[in-house]
Amino acid sequence: MTSTERTVTEDPTHSPPLAFPAPKAAGCPFDPPPAVDRAHAKAPLTRVTLWDDSSAWLITGHQHVREVLGDPRFSAEATRPGFPFLVAGVRELVRTMKPTFFRLDDPEHARLRRMLTPDFMTKKVQAMRPHIERLTEDLLDRMTDGRTTADLVSEFALPLPSVVICLLLGVPYEDHEFFQERSAALFSLEATAEEVRRSQEELIAYLAEIAEHKKREPDDSIISSLVARGELGVDEIAATGRLLLVAGHETSANMIALSTLALLRHPEQLERLRRDPSLTMGAVEELLRHLTIVHNGIPRVAAEDVTVGGHTIRAGEGVLCMVNTANRDEEVFPGGATLDIGRNARRHLAFGFGVHQCLGQGLARLEIEIALNALLRRLPDLRLAIPFEDVAFRHDMAIYGLGSLPVAW
Repeated sequence: MTSTERTVTEDPTHSPPLAFPAPKAAGCPFDPPPAVDRAHAKAPLTRVTLWDDSSAWLITGHQHVREVLGDPRFSAEATRPGFPFLVAGVRELVRTMKPTFFRLDDPEHARLRRMLTPDFMTKKVQAMRPHIERLTEDLLDRMTDGRTTADLVSEFALPLPSVVICLLLGVPYEDHEFFQERSAALFSLEATAEEVRRSQEELIAYLAEIAEHKKREPDDSIISSLVARGELGVDEIAATGRLLLVAGHETSANMIALSTLALLRHPEQLERLRRDPSLTMGAVEELLRHLTIVHNGIPRVAAEDVTVGGHTIRAGEGVLCMVNTANRDEEVFPGGATLDIGRNARRHLAFGFGVHQCLGQGLARLEIEIALNALLRRLPDLRLAIPFEDVAFRHDMAIYGLGSLPVAW
């Protein structure tokens, strides 16, 4: 071991391990926790203590997050000893349920992901633009019909991606309350192990029934396509469908609502975008960077000893890749704490990095772009209907977002 390497038993900051997740800032709710920012300023790697008194490494810099997420020696398999869990419910879930490709390493990860890749390729996603635009206009028509106030989350930001992912999967949107409630339990940092288990089982049973129905009445949906391939069992198709359904609406819904709020909090940026809609695509990248709704890190576990940032991470030690602090790294994004829709933010890590990078990122970008364009065009007087201090941020969720967003126009 060289003089620049340290083992997990040594604290690179020479201070007690940070309890994680760390509390949010009392100031701007868009910013990473102050304790994490302070740790990042001191060292590229920081020891943290999790809820069950286990320890893990917090990776905070852009370079090192990319390094870890792109290195196959760091495993995404949650069944490996040492894999870091933020809550007991998810740990128990992993022990009892079949993993999806999201929690598998290559080659099995690649085999399963390839089955879905054609449905999320750029050409196919862009072909959905007219339909998503019509859906967006319809939602705004209903939201504004004879009214001047609404909850942007429940009436616009949530139903838009929910309808889209339902169409892709072949799931009836009429059941949205059922799967949205169970999705919330799966993402909750406060749900009990029993609540997580029950929500998972109910979603899997629901999607297995849909898969069985597709055997009898096939269509052009993703679930029907997986059934027709004949390579996966019904339970595997249901698990894959659950991952896409839950992630496909929660993430985009939160980004649409948070992006709207961030622009309302930065009226000069909002006005700049309103004057020049050609900036929208770049603005979406900057909002993804600035907001980064994964606030508690992307988990991995070392499959063998690896040196990162001058520190040796031993086999079996967990790491949490903090994409939100990486996306504020001053070495890559000067003035990173500031929202600037003119910034070239394409190097952000909001969708992860490496082979596990978000499969649906093209669809998410398209949904956010269309939603913001329509909101700014249709509602030139859009504003908050409550004080900013009263906005209901969801600090209790693994995917950061808003419980509601009352707006007026």
